[in-house]
Amino acid sequence: MNRQIVQMFALSLLLFATLVVFTSRWTVFESDDVRAKKLGQRRALIEEQQTPRGLIKAADGTVLARSDPRGRGQRRTFVRSYPQGGLFSNVLGYSFIERGRAGLELSRNDDLAGVEDEFGTIFSQLQSEEREGSDLTTTLDPGAQQAAIDALGGQTGSVVAIEPQTGRVRVMASLPGYDPNQIPDDFSALSTDEARPLFNRATQTSYPPGSTFKVVTAAAALDSGKFEPESVLDGSSPRSISGVPLANSGGASFGAISLTDALTNSVNTVWAQVGEQIGPETLLDTMQKFGFGQDPPLDYPGDQMLASGIRNSGGDLVGAEGGFDIGRVAIGQGGEEGQTLVSPLQMAMVVAAVGNDGVLMRPRLTEQVVAKDGRVEDRIQPERIGRVISKQSADQLGVMMSNVVEEGTGTAAALSGIDVAGKTGTAEVDNATSNQAWFIAFAPVDDPQVAIAVTIERTQGQGGTEAAPIAKTVLEELLG
Repeated sequence: MNRQIVQMFALSLLLFATLVVFTSRWTVFESDDVRAKKLGQRRALIEEQQTPRGLIKAADGTVLARSDPRGRGQRRTFVRSYPQGGLFSNVLGYSFIERGRAGLELSRNDDLAGVEDEFGTIFSQLQSEEREGSDLTTTLDPGAQQAAIDALGGQTGSVVAIEPQTGRVRVMASLPGYDPNQIPDDFSALSTDEARPLFNRATQTSYPPGSTFKVVTAAAALDSGKFEPESVLDGSSPRSISGVPLANSGGASFGAISLTDALTNSVNTVWAQVGEQIGPETLLDTMQKFGFGQDPPLDYPGDQMLASGIRNSGGDLVGAEGGFDIGRVAIGQGGEEGQTLVSPLQMAMVVAAVGNDGVLMRPRLTEQVVAKDGRVEDRIQPERIGRVISKQSADQLGVMMSNVVEEGTGTAAALSGIDVAGKTGTAEVDNATSNQAWFIAFAPVDDPQVAIAVTIERTQGQGGTEAAPIAKTVLEELLG
C-alpha cells in the first residue's frame, strides 16, 4: 500500500515539474521570442496598412480598385475602394485589413501589394524606396459586364464570356452580388445572407447542365470515329435506357433522325444511345481534356473554384468504374451513382474549345502587371492547354450547333448578319418544380471571337427562352 502511495506521489511530482518547466519556458526563457513574434505581426500589419496597393483596371483602362490615403506623415494609411461599386464584385473580391481578401485581390495579392523577393527588397532599400504595389490590367470588359448584369434582370445566375483563341475572360457576372465598398461594415450580414451574394456562381457552383452537355457527348462521339453528323439513330420516345424509360422533351417522338437534327431538336433518346455506344471511358476521357475533374486553371483563388464532373450522391467525383447511368449522364442528367454537375466557367471553356478548332486555351483574368514607374513586370501570354478534339470534329460540331440557333431550340440567340453556334439546356430541379436554364454559344462561327455560357437558377422558363436572349445581348455588346 505504502509503495503505491509513493509511486502516485512521484508521478504527481513529475507532472508538476513538467508543468513548471513548460510554463517557465513560455513566460521566462522564451518570452523575448514570443514578444518579438507579436511585435513582428503587428509591424507587418502596420506596414500593410501603410503600403498603397496597386490599381486594378479593366481592359479599357477603367479603374476598378484603388487605394485611398487616410491621414498624413507617419500615420498615413491606405484603404481600398471600388469606384465601380458592385459591377465586378465577385470576380475582383475585396481587400481589407479587418476582413481579409477574396477574388482577384487574393490571387494577385503579391503583385498588388508590391511583395518582392530578397534581391528586390535589398535593391529597394539601397534606393531608399518605399514599398508600393504594382498595377494590374485585367481582361474584363465593363460594357459587356454591365450588359450581362442588366440582361439577368435581378435573376439569380451567372454569365461567363471568353475569347476562344486567347483565353481572355471578358465577362464574369454573378447575381446576386454585393458592393465591395460595404464589406468592412456589412460583412457579417453578407456572409449570412441566404442568397449568398459573396458566392461566385461563375466558379463555385455545381449545377446540372441539362442538354448543353450534349455538346460534350457530341464532341466525344465525333472524335471517336464511331459517328458522323449524318449518322442516323432512332429518336422514338420513350426508350429504355439502362432498363428505365427515357422520354424526349414534351414526349416528342422523332423516329429515324440524324445526329445533326438530334442536336437541333435536343433529342434525349438519341444522345442517350450515343452515350451508351461510346461508353463511359471515352466520354470521361473527352471530359478530362475539356477540363472536367479538376479546378479550372484560372488565376483565381483555389478555394473559390469547384471542379465540374460526374458526382455521386455523396458529392464525390466518380470515374468510369462508378457504375453511373452513362445514357443519362450523356444528356446532362444522372442519378445517385453519378450526376453531371458543372460551373458556368467550365461550360464556357467547353464551347470556347469547340470554337477554337478543338484546342483549349487557359482562361485568364490578368492581362499584365505594371510597376509604378511604368515598367511592364509581367505580360500574360495566351497559353495552350491542349487539343481536346480534332479540327475536323470541331468544325463538324460547330455546323451542328449553328443549326440549333438557325432553326432549333436556340433561335432567340440569333444575331443579324453574324452566324452563332449554340446549344440550349433545361434541367429540372427542386423536385421538378423549377428549372436550371442554360445557353452556351460561340460567334461568329467562321472566326470565333467570343464564347459564352449563361445560366439562371430556379426559373420557370427554359434555356431557349430565358438564357439564350441574355447570351444574345452580351454577344451583341462584345461583337459590336
